[in-house]
Amino acid sequence: MKVAVVGATGLVGSKMLQVLEERNFPVTELIPVASERSVGKEVVFKGKSYTVVSMMDCIKAKPAVAIFSAGGGTSLEWAPKFAEAGIRVIDNSSAWRMDPTKKLVVPEVNAHVLTAEDYIIANPNCSTIQMVVALQPLHQRYGIKRVVVSTYQSVTGTGKKAVDQLFNERKGVEGEMAYKYPIDLNVIPQIDVFLENGYTKEEMKMVKETNKIMGDESIRVTATTVRIPVIGGHSESVNVEFANDFTLDEVKSILSAAPGVVVQDDPAQQLYPMPLWAHDKDEVFVGRLRRDETQANTLNMWIVSDNLRKGAATNAIQIAEYMMQNGLL
Repeated sequence: MKVAVVGATGLVGSKMLQVLEERNFPVTELIPVASERSVGKEVVFKGKSYTVVSMMDCIKAKPAVAIFSAGGGTSLEWAPKFAEAGIRVIDNSSAWRMDPTKKLVVPEVNAHVLTAEDYIIANPNCSTIQMVVALQPLHQRYGIKRVVVSTYQSVTGTGKKAVDQLFNERKGVEGEMAYKYPIDLNVIPQIDVFLENGYTKEEMKMVKETNKIMGDESIRVTATTVRIPVIGGHSESVNVEFANDFTLDEVKSILSAAPGVVVQDDPAQQLYPMPLWAHDKDEVFVGRLRRDETQANTLNMWIVSDNLRKGAATNAIQIAEYMMQNGLL
């Protein structure tokens, strides 16, 4: 199968190549694509070098699927051109997520919505993906009424410039700033731009995407998203109010059996999810499970996942795997 990775030289694009190789996706020919300034560069996949090509050259090569991670503007311009050429696009930007004509997919939650008519499929926001993977099996059992989430997000979610800023600050080196403020030894309670309602764009993405992916507009979500000086994973404190009561033992049992979820919850052994453990893994790790003692039918949980893998690259490739297995590729 001919597979294109658009944005192949970026942080997420590089991770996509790694995940395609690890999962042994049946790539017969890789077509790495990047911006004009990167055309002609080499990327390595399965020990072989491939030359980065332009968008037009990629379309002419007719891959079966193109996995995009090149920013919203690029996706808005090029994804329709790929689709018109009969190439399925799985897009990692925010460009198509809330388009009512496009599917927003987390395979463990709603892969069943995909059809042969879908040529542009949206990959959700990283912080939304890990939350809905953990919430969906609980929603099916107890019915979620309201979610209050606070995130603690890795600098890798911003990109290489932010990673460089963090390490420059640790070394005491002057350098380019990805953020308005220092990130080392600091916490920045802003991810993306502020909107008129006082929330950031990232916070409202979590609200709207959760409703769309879970197929339930009645779930009320409120979010606070925060950048922290960590590499290798996003963490989330999630407070969930259910329509029906639960037992902690049953919650643990449901989550333990849920696809893509690993329960790490043993206070006696100080065992709980951390980015340190989640780094370079594909699962969503859940722990600190406890009742909210101030409100009926309400659970507190802590959710951690590698934002470059399950939050981006792995989820996109799982979509491609599902499509292949179901004759859509």
